[in-house]
Amino acid sequence: MMRDVILALLPAAGCAVWFFGMKAVWLIAVCIATSVVTEALCRIAMKRSNSIGDLSAVLTGLLLALNLPPDLPLWMAVAGSVFAITVAKQAFGGLGYNPFNPALSARAFMLISFTGAMTTWSYPNGCDPAAMTGATPVDAVTCATPLALIKKGNVEQLDVLKNLLFGNAGGCIGETCAVALLIGAAYLLVRRVITWHIPVSFLATVFIFAFFKGGVPPLFHVLSGGAILGACFMATDYVTSPITAKGKIVFGIGCGLLTMCIRSGGGYPEGVSFAILIMNAVTPLINRFTQPKPFGRA
Repeated sequence: MMRDVILALLPAAGCAVWFFGMKAVWLIAVCIATSVVTEALCRIAMKRSNSIGDLSAVLTGLLLALNLPPDLPLWMAVAGSVFAITVAKQAFGGLGYNPFNPALSARAFMLISFTGAMTTWSYPNGCDPAAMTGATPVDAVTCATPLALIKKGNVEQLDVLKNLLFGNAGGCIGETCAVALLIGAAYLLVRRVITWHIPVSFLATVFIFAFFKGGVPPLFHVLSGGAILGACFMATDYVTSPITAKGKIVFGIGCGLLTMCIRSGGGYPEGVSFAILIMNAVTPLINRFTQPKPFGRA
């Protein structure tokens, strides 16, 4: 299962390297290596069997890297990876016992601890700054994400579908190319690693909320930010999501509503990470209220 998810993330990882070059390579390598080493040391310290072979640490490192901005200092990536494994995973007993998604927990920790670095973005290689902002091309380093531009009302400047579908936009290294993420999600669906319930209910809720809210085309919200990455690869985590089909739909709707509430009502343009973490917290309640009745009993 872990191997399949890693394979499904390879198109997004490849696009990250294509768009952001060696900065993406170093982020991915550092996060994965730190996660694996930290897991090995934690298991030794806890006097438990080595769990590196299940590939969960590799997946955690890869997911965390794909949720980071390209110019993030590598020592911050190391700190986030250590937090993901020690605090969000091994402190609860390891794989299968963590109540929150480790990669998203680490991202939330990093947003609080390194706010400036975690909200500073750069243009992908070959991206025309003028096409993104309407400004005169200059030798700029940083840029705004599409969601940030939406917040400022600059949506008319964007070639929406082209930029968001194919990665010609600022953002975390793994979230900018929607096509690559959808290819990976399709692979997971075909392999039956995930079901349609959470991704479809999550993204459909985001679309419907944006449609009735108005002002911005709903596809902006679906394709930008970490909506697809979160809905298909992190909200579907077996450990932290409900086990019933009905519960998964409730979970996905909750993630979509919280994402749009944060995006629409707060000063923070993105909300996927916090939405999924909040819904992780109520997963036990969702399981309790959506469990089917045993056959033959009242």
